[in-house]
Amino acid sequence: MAAALTLQSLPLFPLGTVLFPGGMLPLRVFEVRYLDMVQRCQRAGAPFGVVSLVQGQEVRQPGAGPEAFASVGTLATISQLEQPRPGLLVIRATGDQRFRIRARDQLKHGLWVADVEQVAADQEVAIPEDLRHTATALANVIRSLQDKGAPPEQMPLQPPWRLDDCGWVANRWCELLPLPVGLKQRLMELDNPLVRLELVSDVLIKTGIAS
Repeated sequence: MAAALTLQSLPLFPLGTVLFPGGMLPLRVFEVRYLDMVQRCQRAGAPFGVVSLVQGQEVRQPGAGPEAFASVGTLATISQLEQPRPGLLVIRATGDQRFRIRARDQLKHGLWVADVEQVAADQEVAIPEDLRHTATALANVIRSLQDKGAPPEQMPLQPPWRLDDCGWVANRWCELLPLPVGLKQRLMELDNPLVRLELVSDVLIKTGIAS
C-alpha cells in the first residue's frame, strides 16, 4: 500500500489477540459471518483485517453486548487453508501492513467492514549494542525450537530471521511473551521500532529471560 492509499470495505476479524507485521496467525473459523469472508479472501488473494477486541467476545453469544475493538489493526493474508469438515476452516495467516480505521460498519449478518488507511511500516533500524541481548535470546529460542524438531509450518516464528532489525525482534518477542493484550496493542501501534524494542528489553530483563 503506497502512502495515503486507503482500502474500502475491508472485512475485519476482531480477536482477543494482536497480530504484528510479519507474525503468523493460526485460526479455526466456524462462525457463519467469517466462513464466507475467509473463502472469498482466499479465492481473491485479498487480505482481511485483524483488530484487537476491547469489549465483547470472539464468538458471538446470545444477548451479549456490542463488540468494540481497537482502531489500529494489521492486514492478514491467508497462507494456508484447510477444511477438515463442513462448517470449519483451519487457516494460517501472515501479518502484513498496519492500518488505521477511518470508518466502520457492521453488516446485517454480523460481519464488520471498515474503510482504512495505511500506517507507515517500521523503518529498518539496526539493533544497538546495549540491546543485542534481545536478539541473542530470541536466537536461542529459535534454535531450541529447531532442536526439538518442530515442523517449520508449526513454528510460532517464520523465517527469514531478521535478528539484526529492531522492529522484527521486538515484534517477535511481543508475540511470544505473555503480555496483556492492551499492552501488546500499544506496542504494536508505536511508530518507533527502537522504542518498542527498548520496552521489550525491560520486560525480558525483569523476567530474567535476558540480561
